[in-house]
Amino acid sequence: MAKLNVNGVAREFEAEEDTPLLWVLREQLGLTGTKYGCGIAACGACTVHLDGVPTRSCVRPISTVGSTEKIVTIEGLSPDGSHPVQKAWVALDVPQCGYCQCGMVMAAAALLKAKPSPTDTDINEAMSNICRCGTYNRIRAAIKVVAAGGNTKSAALSIQHTDGSTT
Repeated sequence: MAKLNVNGVAREFEAEEDTPLLWVLREQLGLTGTKYGCGIAACGACTVHLDGVPTRSCVRPISTVGSTEKIVTIEGLSPDGSHPVQKAWVALDVPQCGYCQCGMVMAAAALLKAKPSPTDTDINEAMSNICRCGTYNRIRAAIKVVAAGGNTKSAALSIQHTDGSTT
């Protein structure tokens, strides 16, 4: 059996060498947070970190991933949702349907690790994922909230929550 380092744990799997990393993660390892969206690396729903680099797992053959490379999925980013990006996503009600959001969170986390205070240009270049619901303004705002240390007022959004509070 072959091995992968996924979320800090050595995991065994069996797959044909041309099997995309996405399917090994989802079907064999049971990590279903990473989504299948397009199969051609265009949408980004399948984004994981491979040695810290956001990687579209739907087109990455498993044979090209070494056993010592560190794969981080949305489940491994923060199992309890306490990662700053995840907190900002919740605080600003970023998701609508939510399908693309795991990939978006992974791309945003990688961006903020590489550039803790990203410019709008940095955000535009790094956030190439597709959101069918069009939550791009909230995604940008959430990234800026994390860059500002978690202050949701820095997002310049006025969001009325169902409990009556505003962000």
